[in-house]
Amino acid sequence: MESDSDVPCAVVLPMTEIDVDNFASLEESSPSDVMQPTTFSLATREPLQSAPPTIANQKVLNVFVVSTYAGGSPPQNAVSIFNLIDDMSQDFRVSGNAWENHHFAILGCGEQVYGKNFNRFAISLQEVLSRKGGYAIFGKPHLSDIDTTERDTAKFIVRLKKYLSAETKCTPVITAKPKKQRKESAEADIEEAAGTEDGAADEMINPRIRQGLTKQGYTLFGTHSGVKLCRWTKSMMRGHGGCYKHTFYGISSLACMEMTPSLACANKCVFCWRHHTNPTAREWRWKHDPPEFVINGALDGHRRMLKVLRGVPGVTEERLREAMQVRHCALSLVGEPIIYPEINKLIQLMHQNEISTFLVTNAQFPDRIRDLPPATQLYVSVDAGDKASLQAIDRPIFEDFWDRYLECIRLLALKKQRTVFRLTLVKNYNVEQIDGYISLVRLGKPEFIEVKGVTYCGDNGEDGISMRNVPYHHEVIDFCKLLLERIGDTYDIACEHEHSCCVLLARKEFKIDGVWHTWINYSKFFELARSGEPFTSMDYLLPTPDWGVYGSAEKGFDPSQIKKKLRHKGPIAGGC
Repeated sequence: MESDSDVPCAVVLPMTEIDVDNFASLEESSPSDVMQPTTFSLATREPLQSAPPTIANQKVLNVFVVSTYAGGSPPQNAVSIFNLIDDMSQDFRVSGNAWENHHFAILGCGEQVYGKNFNRFAISLQEVLSRKGGYAIFGKPHLSDIDTTERDTAKFIVRLKKYLSAETKCTPVITAKPKKQRKESAEADIEEAAGTEDGAADEMINPRIRQGLTKQGYTLFGTHSGVKLCRWTKSMMRGHGGCYKHTFYGISSLACMEMTPSLACANKCVFCWRHHTNPTAREWRWKHDPPEFVINGALDGHRRMLKVLRGVPGVTEERLREAMQVRHCALSLVGEPIIYPEINKLIQLMHQNEISTFLVTNAQFPDRIRDLPPATQLYVSVDAGDKASLQAIDRPIFEDFWDRYLECIRLLALKKQRTVFRLTLVKNYNVEQIDGYISLVRLGKPEFIEVKGVTYCGDNGEDGISMRNVPYHHEVIDFCKLLLERIGDTYDIACEHEHSCCVLLARKEFKIDGVWHTWINYSKFFELARSGEPFTSMDYLLPTPDWGVYGSAEKGFDPSQIKKKLRHKGPIAGGC
């Protein structure tokens, strides 16, 4: 920031994704005949340019709007700046009053669920800025919690206006958001879980969460649930192929519904394709809808989205009718479905309605896993093989996250129905941890291991995941072969779905008389689930078709479908 003026100015420096437009009203608090506001982006400036401005003989007010990253560290766009300021503050060559003209105010945007790390970076920033004479105009950081972000921000701005009106020659300079960052307010490290002020139970879905997820194509219903139309459902409705679950387990992709009874999650995974527009929580703290309402709301929302596809090329009335009869439910989508208080009853009601359940959990709630009734297939996301890597990639909010992770995996070994490890490979993050994965496999004894390359879902402005982190299909296969070499003679590659960059390892007992039996007899499963008698995954098997087996010419693509290739003039029937 450069100016020939000797009057004071204010600079708003957002180190989070809060909407800096909220601070535009500060301009009204300053005279119009002094220095005009300018804008710049922290993401596009060098650290030296973004350090505390110290214009000669000019008092500067820097307003820092900061969130806190995993472990109490700075958010990504603030690391370089903070390190520079920290180094300067400890440099004996820099005068002890070097920043005496530097006044500052800090708004910390955090979430109390993080315990001792609640707004830790805001507190650390204040300590650093004070070392060389910086003056905190409010004495201490203004700390905001997730449930009161809007109210706290408004109060903070009022305090700033009072300060600026007293400093009659002070004009605010508001920084611009990087173009690639989301415009939604406070949806990264300050996701809001909504709240009421009358002491009543909160609703999980607030206007900001609704806006963020609706923009991504979700249909939200009730107070905490959501459903979204999977791209593979749309693909199979057009006759262009099904998902890897169709290849591996025999689901009908066009009759599959993807939903969650809980938008809240205990992790903030770097590869999350929901871009963290959902709340985080260690426990359920909201009002909850009954499971009957959740099922009906999901089916209604799903079917309304299906109706929109009528008339789309390839979508026939026959396929639309089949899609309306939901037969499978992927309980994943976003959040952690297992923390919904009535998840057990929800699963049982789905089976009573002959809807299979593919339940995915992030392995942070061992009590819930222990008490689960049989699901058609129970997944545990195994995103890393050691504690440090799990913290870096999943960014869990529990301090004892590793113990919880191991206990969930141990409990998986006690389940009698189908269990699956889901490994999402992210290059430069977790592909080198073969030995750690082997230890976890031996602990959890999953019947299947899905190994899938991470899906790149665009830049969310904070995680740094790019196409460079996405492995090729042959790299996923190479990883699987290396895993098999070291794990012993228990598993083998059963299936692949090249389009999804996904490979299935299965325990060898699922290869009966030389034929893989990874598909599910869903009618038999519903019969067993209703009987109340004990049963195992070996009681509801079906053989895998030849086109779904690893090494087939089709590479997992159903030859009854028509394969479309991008930038190709016409369809390619079946095959690869």
